[in-house]
Amino acid sequence: MSAFGEGEGELLTLHYPKPLPMRLDRWLVAQRPEQSRARIQKFIEAGYVQVNGITGRAKTPLRPNDRVQLWMPPPEPLPYLLAQPIPLDVLYEDDHIIVLNKAAGLTVHPAPGNKDGTLVNGLLHHCPDLPGIGGEMRPGIVHRLDKDTTGCIVVAKSQDALVKLQVQIQKRIASREYLAVVHGVPEGDSGTIIGAIGRHPVDRKKYAVVHDGSGRHACTHWQLIERLGDYSLLRFKLDTGRTHQIRVHCAHVGHPIVGDPTYSHCRHLPMKLTGQALHAVALGLDHPISGERMLFEAPLPPVFEKLLLTLRRRLA
Repeated sequence: MSAFGEGEGELLTLHYPKPLPMRLDRWLVAQRPEQSRARIQKFIEAGYVQVNGITGRAKTPLRPNDRVQLWMPPPEPLPYLLAQPIPLDVLYEDDHIIVLNKAAGLTVHPAPGNKDGTLVNGLLHHCPDLPGIGGEMRPGIVHRLDKDTTGCIVVAKSQDALVKLQVQIQKRIASREYLAVVHGVPEGDSGTIIGAIGRHPVDRKKYAVVHDGSGRHACTHWQLIERLGDYSLLRFKLDTGRTHQIRVHCAHVGHPIVGDPTYSHCRHLPMKLTGQALHAVALGLDHPISGERMLFEAPLPPVFEKLLLTLRRRLA
């Protein structure tokens, strides 16, 4: 880039509308939800953001009617993303979105130490135009499912769709519902689990409900679908989407998900499982372009069906 706003990239001009001051970096994150806060701060540090024609800083306070210009350079190259012919169970697809029924054992996106064989690698083979959408290592990814969690996941196929879908997730316009088999039988037929989720205070590879102010608010609604002896089939609806949220909340209230290798200490299982019995059964969203309300459902995987059959036979 020879000068601010020249060369390849995208120049955005925005106006701050609020009556009260707000930090530049925080406001820009809200305006560009497809970008992480760290990435926005890198743009600011590189001089890619001006406020009223003056290079901004992360802590620059914005005031009513301030003009903010953000120069967005082209997406960073994706250094080790390979297109791989991984089978995908497509529930719906058009020019802007693709909705999949994710299989168990499939990580959503590459990371150090796990560079291929992911859902993104399969998507790159299926959708050759995906790499520029969102940049970094997660092209098109709107939300995630854990490696062994199955079911509905939506991926954006255009930058406009990505931004609008991420806003729907943040504002709870999109709805996500899950089914899980848990240990024990909770009291009552429904309830809500509220507990901030953060890094586990001892095991930093895990998450936990924390009370020291370091966690993020998390809210999970549950409904009892079926009593299965010493187990229960529950349906969950999320208000928030924290990492491992359902798994952490279930373990916190004493009903860990069957087969969960991280949050359950119950090693005696009704049948052999390779991961937690957790399935994203339904996904609702407004189509990012047409605005049409859409609802997708993913059938239970065979191993989940077998688990339910095994538990029901025990009661017979």
